[in-house]
Amino acid sequence: MTSSSRATVVPSTISHSRRVVLAVAIDVALVVAFVLIGRSSHSEGITPAGVLGTAWPFLVGLAAGWALARAWRRPFAVAPGLTVWATTVIVGLLLRATAGDGVQSGFVAVTALVLAAFLLGWRGAVSLRSSRLRR
Repeated sequence: MTSSSRATVVPSTISHSRRVVLAVAIDVALVVAFVLIGRSSHSEGITPAGVLGTAWPFLVGLAAGWALARAWRRPFAVAPGLTVWATTVIVGLLLRATAGDGVQSGFVAVTALVLAAFLLGWRGAVSLRSSRLRR
């Protein structure tokens, strides 16, 4: 099977740049969802300022992860997604601590696990689906 005949989850008619934009949008939406879930579960307000105040360290970490992994080269792949995830967690938690916000061990564990499920989960699903379509 040639690479041009391989089926993918994302139609081949979608340009690479649009795939990158889609992947970034998914990652940002999932980081914001993580923040919304966390703020809601702790009875914190869901205000734009509150969400932004909680999200910014992780969004900076996400951007750093994309740059470090050069994830735009393979935006749907799991391998660069590992770097994106790890950098999002580490940079996000470091910035959060620097800003004086809590980074208790329970929060660190939940952050790492939830963001792994979110940032790696969708990439894994795309990879699994793509490999099944290639068979």
